[in-house]
Amino acid sequence: MPRWRNVAGASRTGGRPVIMQGLVVANVAVFVLTVVTAGSLNGNSGSALFAEGALVPALVASGEYWRIVTSGFLHIGPLHLVANMFALWVIGREVETVLGRARFVAVYGVSLLGGAAAVMLFSDPAGATAGASGAVFGLMGALFVLLRRLRLPAGQVIGVIALNVVISFTVPQISWQGHLGGLVFGAAVTAALLYLGAGSAHRRQIQIVAVTAAAVAALALIGAAVTLI
Repeated sequence: MPRWRNVAGASRTGGRPVIMQGLVVANVAVFVLTVVTAGSLNGNSGSALFAEGALVPALVASGEYWRIVTSGFLHIGPLHLVANMFALWVIGREVETVLGRARFVAVYGVSLLGGAAAVMLFSDPAGATAGASGAVFGLMGALFVLLRRLRLPAGQVIGVIALNVVISFTVPQISWQGHLGGLVFGAAVTAALLYLGAGSAHRRQIQIVAVTAAAVAALALIGAAVTLI
């Protein structure tokens, strides 16, 4: 019997968005660890764990490649954490419900890499960047593409994205590079998942190739940045 599939090609969606919840738990747990090891709630960035995991382009170029991923689970102070986790909870549950778990992981992961790539290319090589906002911006881009594909009003999402972009450029100490990199890659991967291979019996394979290509592109940009530092 043929299986029902939604607009993203997922055969099983709906229910509790467990990946989103797992990401929130992971981010909160890492924040608690930095608070405990730093001995300070607002000064958690003084933790040795934070120092070893934040995205510092020069250190990535010297071989500390894990920072590309670990930086996406570190936050500077409780307000930074709460803002990102609230956005992840609100936007993530909508995106995961439609895309399904595997595709949600793909969008989130590639958005994280895209944000890191932009930081590597356009940020101070000696500066430290941290936070899940690159991946969260990727989910914003994903939600916009989803609404357009479903022909639903996207005005509110456009407004939220525009407001956050303005804040990214006007408020000091915010990484506009990570935000825009995540936004672009998140929207691009979601568009690939929704449009490429639609109606084809090989749609899943096409989606895998598209997601892999996007991840490789992000890693290639990171590699290019490493050669320039």
